Amino acid sequence: MGALVDVMRVAATGDPSRAVVDVGGLREIRDIECEILVVGGGTGGVAAAWAAARSGRSVCLVEETDWIGGQLTAQGVSALDEHDHIEAFGGTRTYYRLRDTIRRHYSPLARADQAHLNPGTCWVTRLAFEPRVALRTLEDFLAPEIEAGRLTIFLRTKAAAAEARDDRVVSVLAVNLEDGRAIRFRPEFVLDATELGDLLPLTGAEHVVGAEAKHETGEPHAQPVEPKPHCVQSFTYTFALERRPAGERHVVPTPEKYEHYRDGQPYTLRIQVHGGEIYSEESGWLDYQVLERAPGTKGALWTYRRLIDRDQFRDGFPHDISMFNWPGNDYRDMSILDRSPVEVARALQDAKRVSLGFLYWLQTEAPHPGGRPGFPELRLRPDAMGSMDGLSKHPYIREARRIKALKTVVEQEVSADHQPGPRAAQFPDSVGIGWYPIDIHRAGEEDVGVSCRTRPFQIPLGALIPARLANVLAANKNIGTTHITNGCYRLHPVEWNIGEASGALAAFALEVKRTPRAIHGDLSLVKRFQGRLLEDGIPLYWLIDVPLWHGAFAVVQRLAMAGVVDGAESTLEFRPDALASPSDRARWVEWALGRAAPDPTGGRAMTRAELAGALVKLAGEKKGD
Repeated sequence: MGALVDVMRVAATGDPSRAVVDVGGLREIRDIECEILVVGGGTGGVAAAWAAARSGRSVCLVEETDWIGGQLTAQGVSALDEHDHIEAFGGTRTYYRLRDTIRRHYSPLARADQAHLNPGTCWVTRLAFEPRVALRTLEDFLAPEIEAGRLTIFLRTKAAAAEARDDRVVSVLAVNLEDGRAIRFRPEFVLDATELGDLLPLTGAEHVVGAEAKHETGEPHAQPVEPKPHCVQSFTYTFALERRPAGERHVVPTPEKYEHYRDGQPYTLRIQVHGGEIYSEESGWLDYQVLERAPGTKGALWTYRRLIDRDQFRDGFPHDISMFNWPGNDYRDMSILDRSPVEVARALQDAKRVSLGFLYWLQTEAPHPGGRPGFPELRLRPDAMGSMDGLSKHPYIREARRIKALKTVVEQEVSADHQPGPRAAQFPDSVGIGWYPIDIHRAGEEDVGVSCRTRPFQIPLGALIPARLANVLAANKNIGTTHITNGCYRLHPVEWNIGEASGALAAFALEVKRTPRAIHGDLSLVKRFQGRLLEDGIPLYWLIDVPLWHGAFAVVQRLAMAGVVDGAESTLEFRPDALASPSDRARWVEWALGRAAPDPTGGRAMTRAELAGALVKLAGEKKGD
């Protein structure tokens, strides 16, 4: 019981006072059976629950805050961390539906029609928006599954204990943080989509915390001598501000420990750039300004993650709104993984002081081109984050506990320094794709994690599957990555893809009555599962000129995954409309028939997409599928 009480003492909203500590509510435990339990309703958790429910499975989703959506909503990071190709390729069908629905929400208010409307016209992303808009969108997406009885959501509910027997989790006990009532879930599959990998220690799943050593991973930038569990990427309480007319004053009270964090963080507009979010071609330092674009920068701090640019809209938005997720308000003092409840509570409160201190510094001390210090006209917008203090409901978590998986992705497999072609290392068990720099927000001086360019990469199926437990899957940033590669697998579209693939895998495992580990070990089942993912609009291979809405998408993806398209080609393109060359024909025919043979299409002129379709169909007929 003691461990359960400890869990209840700290609500991950960051406000321990809101968690119920009275264990009297546990006298009566409600039992619920379901096929799939998703613990964690963040970006990956929502995608996982939606995918599993769409497959016809009974799903329970447990979320400790009162907002589903994670990064997109409760963590306030509603300026999407994406890549250069995202408008045409690189996300799943449901992720594009999310983006398109958010844009349609704002389009009627826009002054002009825009195919790719960005409400904030910020310079770090092609789509930024208010967290509440993403929340309403996700709720609408899940509503049909809830109404059909396939999905039940439990908000303000946190997993507190689990029971495992014979390498299977048989139950998970969760507690409502408002009234202390307990629910014992009895699922067939459990998906850990929590922000910190909370289910891993509760279920006894083998896992890793912090930074590995070189002798463990072989990574050039791993810890040189020994692993350091305390080196976990910093986390951040984000906040939103409204830009009011000059002359107004909306300065918040001076937070506790202000001088300590002002000098220690430090609070500054001078940022080191080396391949991450604030990218520069050369490593070095850049000096930003709050409201104006400084020389050599892409824009002002204000427009970096601006959510609403009022000049784009006819009405409804009298003032700009911007979200702040900046090195200045990262919390680095200590990791909150595997700490006592009291230590976690103190760290979360200090993390809030860091962010409120950064806000106070912006309002009172930040360099101003006019000579006077600070921008007192910037007003905190608590309503944007849905919180009393104006900070995000949940801290933005960059790194969790990570499973010891069937496959762990290492730096050498994704880094541009080690992958000379246009793509990262190829994984034949791919269940999705992503692309982002390795972006390490260091925990402190002992963290040697690198920030660098990557190649467009895949998500291997083996990274979702624990090495031992038979009915547990990772569905968030807790997959089989290292401290370093977590830095590129933790972003919005990748987390969504991970969750969606995990939910689909659990549903598929129930259908074929095999464990995920058995599926991974059976090539025919892997290919069958990959076929399902392609039908669902989940790309497995990087070919940017054959998007989801192209008629040849699935067949070209199958051809690529079969190794017929050479992954070492110099571009990310397939060239679907180019005529198929004799070498294309010979190589693809050999794949389709299993041997060198005359062209069964009669040699007539065909585009590469047409030939791919004909031969994929022929290969399916030959194999009887």
